[in-house]
Amino acid sequence: MAFHKAVKGTALVGGGALATVLGLSQFAHYRRKQVNLAHVEAADCFLETNLKELPSREAQLASLQSTTEFDILVIGGGATGSGCALDAVTRGLRTALVERDDFSSGTSSRSTKLIHGGVRYLQTAITSLDYEQYKMVKEALHERANLLEIAPHLSHALPIMLPIYKWWQLPYYWVGIKLYDLVAGANCLKSSYVLSKTRALEHFPMLQKDKLVGAIVYYDGQHNDARMNLAIALTAARYGAAIANYIEVMCLLKKRDPKTGDMCVSGAHCKDLLTGQEFDVRAKCVINATGPFTDSLRKMDNQALTNICQPSAGVHIVMPGYYSPESMGLLDPATSDGRVIFFLPWEKMTIAGTTDSPTDVTSHPIPSEDDINFILNEVRNYLSCDVEVRRGDVLAAWSGIRPLVIDPKSKDTKSISRNHVVDTSKSGLITIAGGKWTTYRAMAEDTIDTAIKNHNFRAGPCKTVGLFLQGGRDWSPTLYIRLVQDYGLESEVAQHLASTYGDKAFEVAKIACVTGKRWPIVGVRLVSEFPYIEAEVKYGIKEYACTAVDIIARRTRLAFLNVQAAEEALPKIVELMGRELNWNDERKKAELDCATRFLYYEMGYRSRSEQLTDLCEISLQPADIERYKKRFHMFDKEQKGFITIIDVQRVLESINVQMNQNTLHEILNEVDLNKNGVVELNEFLQLMSAVQKGMVSGSRLAILMKTAEENLDSRSPIPVDRSCGGF
Repeated sequence: MAFHKAVKGTALVGGGALATVLGLSQFAHYRRKQVNLAHVEAADCFLETNLKELPSREAQLASLQSTTEFDILVIGGGATGSGCALDAVTRGLRTALVERDDFSSGTSSRSTKLIHGGVRYLQTAITSLDYEQYKMVKEALHERANLLEIAPHLSHALPIMLPIYKWWQLPYYWVGIKLYDLVAGANCLKSSYVLSKTRALEHFPMLQKDKLVGAIVYYDGQHNDARMNLAIALTAARYGAAIANYIEVMCLLKKRDPKTGDMCVSGAHCKDLLTGQEFDVRAKCVINATGPFTDSLRKMDNQALTNICQPSAGVHIVMPGYYSPESMGLLDPATSDGRVIFFLPWEKMTIAGTTDSPTDVTSHPIPSEDDINFILNEVRNYLSCDVEVRRGDVLAAWSGIRPLVIDPKSKDTKSISRNHVVDTSKSGLITIAGGKWTTYRAMAEDTIDTAIKNHNFRAGPCKTVGLFLQGGRDWSPTLYIRLVQDYGLESEVAQHLASTYGDKAFEVAKIACVTGKRWPIVGVRLVSEFPYIEAEVKYGIKEYACTAVDIIARRTRLAFLNVQAAEEALPKIVELMGRELNWNDERKKAELDCATRFLYYEMGYRSRSEQLTDLCEISLQPADIERYKKRFHMFDKEQKGFITIIDVQRVLESINVQMNQNTLHEILNEVDLNKNGVVELNEFLQLMSAVQKGMVSGSRLAILMKTAEENLDSRSPIPVDRSCGGF
């Protein structure tokens, strides 16, 4: 009863004002919708007449080197740079794009995976009467709707719950969320609503129930960020843009303007990092869209320029899917240090983040243990005490560097705006900096408008509103059924292909290998737990994947979902790529080593070894030590003080379980801390201590030995698959 009274009171307080705003907004919303529909019709017409087959990387390199002069050269293949290339080429400008690493290899693949206007920014706009923040939120909400429309296979609406633990917060947050809906206007995905405590726990059963008053649910968008970035770049290529990854800009080219006598940027001297070949790419206009590296390129133009960007690191972690409902996210609006934490379902896992702290610019950001533990602690505050939040359940962790625009009045990065800045240097270099993932298209439009104005290009208006990205045009929610019926794919694999490649999923299915089983007929998985198949490696090469990291991190998202699974898939991926790209043994080894380092440092795999080392303290009760010693000696019959592969095989054979030596070697190697080829008693006790403390989970050796002890007499099978694969 009290709950319903509070809701009624809230409605009376804010309802009149909100209804007035809504009424005044309806006509404007209707008009905007009509304009959007006109844009979509124009874009569809443009699509039918101009879209081409995707050129090979070799053809793209040839175009970069043979074209006398482009109108636009974009440096940077993230979301903004790719958006600039797509905007320019669809306006009829001769466009080129070069990227030092892979498309979306930086910040654009390391986001929170949300397409959102920014509830926090709207709060700042209202409380600080900041019109610029308000405009940014309104623009982002418009772009959110557009992105969900042009890439429906890669994005979807996601309900996000805001749990309420104090009665006074209910009207405060309700009004704020309703204003968020109203600012979105016709672009509102679904109307927000209030839940009672009982209903909130039904939707999010793992939520902390003590003192819970109720919850507010609102909607934002979610997407596969790296694949979205890639879709933008590939769409630009299919419209005629010459794009290439692994092309580094060594220096900017300049020539004297005959009218003014000033030296103007006229292109870039580039190097193919895969072959070492160097060449010039000449262009009338050069755009700097390098994200965190914005100031590096600006100083390549003019060393005297001052920095305009301040980098901020955001760390995210991935946990097993059982930590959150499959279709409901969670927002913690006020963490212990005032930051915002999202807790979201993503790709059948759970993603939590983000942090926000100053950092140095680097190509290889590393998630820190402090940031990982900060996120875990905040998650613990909102989950029921029945759910043990374990450090060992962190399946992957990464850090992304946001290129924030500096506000001179700001004292810390939390108050820095995500507004973007388009700047033109004296030599004509156009820099696009700041902004956020959701507004990449609007940022690109502003940038190309500036280029057209600066260089008097004869170009039409922007055509990217409503312009379908690759895979989106003929996608439907039931497309995966045709993949199952026509090709004999598993339903889970078919759904994955449809939601990753859209209407291009059929091209992947056509090259899928026969399994040799009754079902599925085709589609050999890279690893058993995930729906990624071998055919995606071959198709990924067509999508300009050049390295094993490109496959595990951006063509598939395996590295972002489970680093152990990614490591397990690496040998197969390297072998498949080597076959397609004619790699020799030396190149295969180099790829394997590079990808392993990437997982170890950038995707949080290093944390696994930090949780279990030969310096780890054994904190077990005497009774537990005796119990674990007994279990260990069941394998170590000779009382050697260590167990070997032969010891494990002997026990397994006694209960009629067969396991190949390679698998056994992997299982023992996970616990062999001093790498002497055996597992010593002390190492086993360190493992069990770490398991008890929640620092390690899913240890195959611990599960195998425990199950063997329990089932030695009954001779039941022993499961050896990863439990949840954490570290």
